[in-house]
Amino acid sequence: MNSSQIQHFDYIFTGTGLASLMTVYKMTLSEKFADKSILLLDQDLKKINDRTWCFWEKKESVWNSIVSKKWDFALFANESFKRNLELNPYEYNQIRGIDFYNFVFEAIAKHPNITFLNEKVTDINELETHVFVGTEENRYTSDYLFNSIYTKALAESQTKYPILQQHFIGWFVKSEKEVFNPEQATFMDFSVEQKGNTRFMYVLPTSKTEALVEYTLFSEKLLSKEEYESEIELYLQKLGANQFEILEKEQGSIPMTCYPFWKKNTKRVLNIGTAGGWTKASTGYTFKNSDKKSSQLIEFLQNENLRMKDFHQKSRFWFYDLLLLDILHKNNELGSSIFSSLFKKGSPDLIFKFLDEETNFIEDLKVILKCPTIPFLKALFRVIFK
Repeated sequence: MNSSQIQHFDYIFTGTGLASLMTVYKMTLSEKFADKSILLLDQDLKKINDRTWCFWEKKESVWNSIVSKKWDFALFANESFKRNLELNPYEYNQIRGIDFYNFVFEAIAKHPNITFLNEKVTDINELETHVFVGTEENRYTSDYLFNSIYTKALAESQTKYPILQQHFIGWFVKSEKEVFNPEQATFMDFSVEQKGNTRFMYVLPTSKTEALVEYTLFSEKLLSKEEYESEIELYLQKLGANQFEILEKEQGSIPMTCYPFWKKNTKRVLNIGTAGGWTKASTGYTFKNSDKKSSQLIEFLQNENLRMKDFHQKSRFWFYDLLLLDILHKNNELGSSIFSSLFKKGSPDLIFKFLDEETNFIEDLKVILKCPTIPFLKALFRVIFK
């Protein structure tokens, strides 16, 4: 193929995960990008329900039409106490992956300036005046590139920043008995055996007989499939669901790290999503963070003299996350006591505000001082002298 056949775009998105699709959808809403040619490249057609996203929200968002379920109450539990959290003024929202993909692809299909191609990216090369992208089938160039293809080795080939995984298997089940409370999501139930890790159950009930039940760990190493599934079965038996049908399964492993992915951003290439450090490092929550970051990106792209490396702003919340990950990396069994100390007496709306990184410093202290002091002081010294 000679250079005259290489198609040029204003923007190319490599990978069409949450961050890319959110950003492109918001480009269509803003109407400031109607004259820009946009290419989305992914080897995955996004035609299956491969994940479930949840987020808390005070008001209706642009995603409200695809929210499949909302909860006003949530349960937090460990082996010694249970607390029913009233989420007001927040609601906990659930979005199914397939509903999100269909919603965004239907919206962008109405815009002739946006192209999606089902091709696997093999090469990204930044030159002075443009970015070159190679796929197994073709070659393209763009003025700017947004990359959401996560390179696992990048974070795992260093030791300065600990890396844990939020890993889980979930079953969508239908029980013969009415064992679930459809008005209450279970955020974290640490009453399951910890086995030297941070392990909990996460339950999203949609009716008295149906729920997504996930066995989740914040730890370094993944388990065998049988270990997750036997724990789910055990938990369902404890709830009284001896007879149930598995309607669907999902599994995932989300990296939890404060590794500074943004340092790989350059003049013309911006890493976004998990590949850009958009996942909330201390919790693995992705949807809300990506929603905020994609809106900031839309604003940023309207600047003159664009340099992608200027997009990221580091905050004190990054440092808080770093301390928690340092503790869990060193003493993974402390997760239950740390999260329990937060939720036992803490105000749910203040905790959510803190996790959304919207608190002021005084409010930060109110949350942080509820946590066990000694592990955090030790982590502080480790991080400072590292």
